[in-house]
Amino acid sequence: MRKIAAEHGVDIAAVPGTGGSGRVTRDDILAFIASGEAAASPPGGQPTTTASVAAPAPVAAPAPAVSPAEATTPAPVPPAPSGVLHVPIHGATLDIKLPQVPIREHDRIEEMSRVRLRTMEHMLMSKRVSAHVTSVSEIDFERVVQLRRKMKAKFLDQGIKLTYGPFVYRAVIEALREYPILNASVDGMRIVYHSNINLGIAVAVNDGTELIVPVLKDADRMSLVGLSRGANDLAQKARDKALDFDDIQGGTFTITNVGVFGNLFGTPIINQPQVAILGTGVIEKRPVVVEDSLGNDVIAIRHRAYFGLSYDHRVVDGAMAAFFLNKVQDYLENFPDE
Repeated sequence: MRKIAAEHGVDIAAVPGTGGSGRVTRDDILAFIASGEAAASPPGGQPTTTASVAAPAPVAAPAPAVSPAEATTPAPVPPAPSGVLHVPIHGATLDIKLPQVPIREHDRIEEMSRVRLRTMEHMLMSKRVSAHVTSVSEIDFERVVQLRRKMKAKFLDQGIKLTYGPFVYRAVIEALREYPILNASVDGMRIVYHSNINLGIAVAVNDGTELIVPVLKDADRMSLVGLSRGANDLAQKARDKALDFDDIQGGTFTITNVGVFGNLFGTPIINQPQVAILGTGVIEKRPVVVEDSLGNDVIAIRHRAYFGLSYDHRVVDGAMAAFFLNKVQDYLENFPDE
């Protein structure tokens, strides 16, 4: 511990101790070094050595294995640069100061990928711009389950794997037609109602560690077959990293399927400049109370799912969000024959 302090010009007396009776521990020394205070105030006015962490250096990820001898006296991990994230908002730039985290002895550091950095910037901007609210509905999928079971073979003959997704897309399209405020964007003090419906469909890539949202253009003009084929093609392009720039532009409403990971529902962040995003939960069998042909209440096993709609309360009120979800629910529970 004293060797580490000496190498970095740290006055142990200046380090706040967290051990018993205020004793200074190795972690206290490393945290003090990582905070940059050691570089700012070297003891005796002596300059810090070239090993000082005041000037952060790139850190490889994951950290390479070290020998037992090296592990006994680990070199402190350089802290991340004290940075400011510049987030563009409506033609201006919002500066968000990123916090620094104390780095402990066996912590592993990994640089964020370009996609993750862009996601961070976009999500922070969305939370700063939109007044987020989420409403949740529970939907009976028994009708859709039966239809999908009946139609799977027909779709396979056309080389299409039929999932529940296209049924959800069709219900959302019908609801957006009836409640166009959810297919809009906010432009300053104006609301722009989009004439076409371009569905953003979130796709998990890189083993689920990253998310990308390709856009199914003019989805309101597509049949169930077209929705299924188009969504499958975009998802495959996303996984193959073959999306064009145009494939991820121009969305007017986004759907993200948290149910694919087994989650009941989510409260997703709005994909700007849109005003709403729908998170679909896992479709699973649940015991519910239903009415039989004689009008009696009975317990039955039904396929059910929770849908969570996050919306921008600047322009979408709770009642309008409820009407939209009710329309989606009604359409799915009474899905027309194709």
